[in-house]
Amino acid sequence: MSRWLKITLGVVGGLIVLLLINALVVSNETKGAYLRDDGAQLIDTSAGTLQVLDQGDPQGTPIVLLHCATCSMDWWDHLAPLLEQDHRVIRVDLLGMGGSDKPGSGYSIDNQASAVAEALAKLHVVGATVVGHSLGGSVAVGLVEQSPQLATRIVIIDQSAEDGFEHESLGERLSGWPVIGQALARLVQVAPTSSVRSEYDQAFAPGYNIASGFDNPDQPVDDLRTMTYTSVRGTIDGEEDFVDESPLDDRLRTLGVPVMVIFGAEDQIYDAPDAIARYRENVPSVQTHLIPGAGHSPNVEKPDLVAPLILSFAKPPPAPKQPAPKNKATPKKAASEKPAVGNKTAPAGKKPAQK
Repeated sequence: MSRWLKITLGVVGGLIVLLLINALVVSNETKGAYLRDDGAQLIDTSAGTLQVLDQGDPQGTPIVLLHCATCSMDWWDHLAPLLEQDHRVIRVDLLGMGGSDKPGSGYSIDNQASAVAEALAKLHVVGATVVGHSLGGSVAVGLVEQSPQLATRIVIIDQSAEDGFEHESLGERLSGWPVIGQALARLVQVAPTSSVRSEYDQAFAPGYNIASGFDNPDQPVDDLRTMTYTSVRGTIDGEEDFVDESPLDDRLRTLGVPVMVIFGAEDQIYDAPDAIARYRENVPSVQTHLIPGAGHSPNVEKPDLVAPLILSFAKPPPAPKQPAPKNKATPKKAASEKPAVGNKTAPAGKKPAQK
C-alpha cells in the first residue's frame, strides 16, 4: 500500500470518526427556556416551559397565534399589532423553538397542542380564535381536538390538509439522513448568515426580500440557530405523523368548528389552488382566501391583507334578535265592576303576526 493511500484512508477514517462523534453530541443536545422577547413570560407545562407574549386589549376576545416550523413568535411581529386594538392577542413559541424549552423528545403535534392548552388555561383563555401558520395550523387543529373550550374558531395559513401537496426542499430531505443531518445542523451554526437565510427562500414568494418582513433582518437565521437538531427533526416528523394518521380536512369536518383557510398565491412549498380546493370539498362552510403576491408566509409578506380577514372572522357573531313580546289582551271586567277613578279601560291587544 502506497504512502499516499495510507494517508488518504487515515484522513477519511478520521473524518468518519468526527462525523459519528458529532452525530452523537448533536442528537443529545437540549436547551432550556429563556425570555427571548421583550414583554414575554415563561409558563411551565407538563411538556416543557413555553415562552408566551400576551398583548392587546385584556378585555377583548382572544386571538392565539401559532408560528411555523423552525420559526418563532416573531414571525407575527408586523401582523399582531394590527389585531390588538379590540382583541387580546397571545403569541406562543412552540416547544423546541424560540424561547421555549428544547427537550430531547416530545415533539408530536398532540404534545405541542397539549402544552399550548396548558399555557392558555393558566392565562384563563376561553373561546379563542386560533391562527396557525403552516405547522401552527396542525397544532391549532390538535388544540381544538383536545380543548374545545379554549379555542372555538380556527384560521389555517398555508398548511395543506396532507403532505401530498408539498414540495420538499433538498436541505429538508438531507436533514433526515443519519450523520449527514447532524453535520448540517452543526454547519448551520457556523455558516455565513446569508447562506443560512437562503434556506428560507422557499418559505416566501420568489424574489421576496426576507429581511424586510421582520424587525430583526436576521430573524429566520436566529430562529434556526436557536433550535437543536432533535427539535428540528422531531418537529418535522411529528407534523408528518399527525397528518398521516388523519388529514386536517378530515379532522376539521369531524370538529365542526368555523374554519378559515388562507394561502399565498405564490406558495413554493404547497400547491395553493389544489390545497384550497381540497378544503372546500371536504370542510363544510369553510372560508378560503388566496393572497396575491404572497408565498408560504402571507402573515409576514402581506400582513395588511391578512389582518382584516382574521379580524372579520374572529368577530363574534351578532347576538340573535329576541322575538318581540306578544301583546296580551286586557281581560274584560265583570259587568258589576267599575274601573278605578282616573283610569280608562285599555283596548284589547292585537293578535301578533304569524311567523
